[in-house]
Amino acid sequence: MTPIVGRKATGLVAATFTPLTPEGEINLSEIRPYVDYLLEQQGVKSIFVNGTTGEGMSLTVEERKLLAVEWLIQNVARHAAEIGADGISVISPSFFKPATAEALRMFLQEVAAAAPAMPFYYYHIPAVTGVNLRSRDVLEGIANQIPSFQGLKFSGSDLMDFGQCVNYSPSHWSLLYGIDEQLLGALAMGANGAVGSTYNYLGSSVNRLMSAFDKGDLPKARTIQFQVQDILCYAINLGFDLAVNKQLMSEVSGLALGPPRLPLLPCPHPKALSIAQRLQQILGEQ
Repeated sequence: MTPIVGRKATGLVAATFTPLTPEGEINLSEIRPYVDYLLEQQGVKSIFVNGTTGEGMSLTVEERKLLAVEWLIQNVARHAAEIGADGISVISPSFFKPATAEALRMFLQEVAAAAPAMPFYYYHIPAVTGVNLRSRDVLEGIANQIPSFQGLKFSGSDLMDFGQCVNYSPSHWSLLYGIDEQLLGALAMGANGAVGSTYNYLGSSVNRLMSAFDKGDLPKARTIQFQVQDILCYAINLGFDLAVNKQLMSEVSGLALGPPRLPLLPCPHPKALSIAQRLQQILGEQ
């Protein structure tokens, strides 16, 4: 079977929040202004839907389908392109965990077989799945088992493992990094781009970081990375989880994203407002 070579994912990708009504139902009407905000205010053109940030594991299959279709329709409306996702990504099982890289590859192969024409990415996120297999070991020979394999979303802090993945990968794969506060280190290792939740509201700043890195202006890139770290350190000291992050996005963007789903509890408004004010203060210094 001929390997699939799709559009190579590069640059910033916003891991989108799922808009919900106050009653906790999906709110499709908020997706169009969400797309407008990402494009016009943050300069972010790519999205990662129904992932960790989007509370994908708390949504029904039907809700995930409806959201995927609506995001595609709205993105396509803005780009005048053909309807169609650029790829799918899959995390490791997290209840019954694979004991070896081969077991995980076999699982990924079975999932990928359901959509053999769709570019396929492995989503490495050990802090959530509890699966600490090295991604480099998972990638070993994976193209022979999954002809549609296109790359990796690496949401782990082990830059040596990530670097080994970059070194192993053929040129048509995309290696996307998912720890926002360490992006600059991943770029130095050879990351093609990044997927993250903070790019919903920090995309404009991080686009400047990536541009500075590409131009060899490391002092400017470091300055912006340190600003992102300062914002996140402030948020973490207050208590920063997905619920807080979602409310922060609402505060910064003005979008009505609604509450998270249980077991996550809504973020107190003063906490999100405090982080939003600190964000504006730090970014105002650049």
